[in-house]
Amino acid sequence: MTALAIETETASAADTAPASRCVITTDASYAARLAHDGASPASWFPERWTLDGPEPYAVPLPGNQPEEPGTDVLPLADGRVLIRRRADGRHLFSLLYPTGPGTGEVPLGAVECGGAAELTLLPPAPDGRRAYALAVGAESTDVWLVAGGSFGPEHVAEVPGRCSGGVWLDRAGRLLAVDRAAPGGGPVKTVAVDLERGGEVSPLLQITEESDDRLLLADLDSGLILVRSDAVKPGELRLGWGVLGSTLPLRFPQGLRLADCALTPFAVQPGQTLLPESCAVAFRIDGPEGGAPWLGVWRPTEGTMHQLAAPVGWLAGSGFWSKDGVLSLPYVTDDVSCGLARVSAPEPPAPREPAQSAPGAPAAPRPVPLGQAPLGGRKAGG
Repeated sequence: MTALAIETETASAADTAPASRCVITTDASYAARLAHDGASPASWFPERWTLDGPEPYAVPLPGNQPEEPGTDVLPLADGRVLIRRRADGRHLFSLLYPTGPGTGEVPLGAVECGGAAELTLLPPAPDGRRAYALAVGAESTDVWLVAGGSFGPEHVAEVPGRCSGGVWLDRAGRLLAVDRAAPGGGPVKTVAVDLERGGEVSPLLQITEESDDRLLLADLDSGLILVRSDAVKPGELRLGWGVLGSTLPLRFPQGLRLADCALTPFAVQPGQTLLPESCAVAFRIDGPEGGAPWLGVWRPTEGTMHQLAAPVGWLAGSGFWSKDGVLSLPYVTDDVSCGLARVSAPEPPAPREPAQSAPGAPAAPRPVPLGQAPLGGRKAGG
């Protein structure tokens, strides 16, 4: 199940609140967030949600002292939660797990980022056992395996340029897509990093030489990808879609444009093998005046973005689809400490919308290098 992508450019001020962040495992068995007990402004603690039972339930994982608001958490498929804390320029990693009334903690070690380097956790790896982080420096970006290795954090790759984002391209957790600004400046392009070949970098998404091209989501069942680019009109970032391994151009339909609103895709319906145009995609929608975001649901076969009210207390930008088209949205209210609101995707209409292609896209390289495309080279329909 594709859930939760990193997209920093369109994040609103509400995203800076730790309680609004919720990270979900690829198989949607667990989630983790930094919760608040309401006692004082400093009372933050990790919380694990179990999602694969009849009803979701939360387990608090408090440490010996409250956590800082900027602390990151990430769930693993075995139920443990990775936590990243900062201390004196170092990033300390541990695994947390419930032990009766208390919290067990396994220290994993630290990553020291010199100078102005930044470190961010990548989305959960597809196997659910490992966790990775990007350490962004002035001229290059280091990829670290911070959980699931043989001993402590392990440096696995150095990528020239400043990288952001992070989308997994295969179920083995070998190919990682990152958005890279090349050393010395220039447009942002998505590249694929092969973590089993010393961080070998291959071109992934380049619509035109001058355009900024970023990969936002990739579904490994259908091959559907969501991108953001200014290739159609320089200086104007637009959302588009395509298919992994396809030689047909990316498309930038009007249905992925809402006036004065920021759209961020966060989940793709899984299980639609060889049917990318039938996948339902969930979007977070932020309005021009701020306030609470709401929900969008769209399919490539449709010309309409269905706009729906989000549940009260939605942990905005997080959720996951079932194979039969039911979207689960985690939420927290004063009365519900761990809830999942379920929304069925609207039925797709028969007609489909003409799409606008990016200039130069027919000559674009295959979206996955090294012959690793899940769909092998299947052409996108329509």
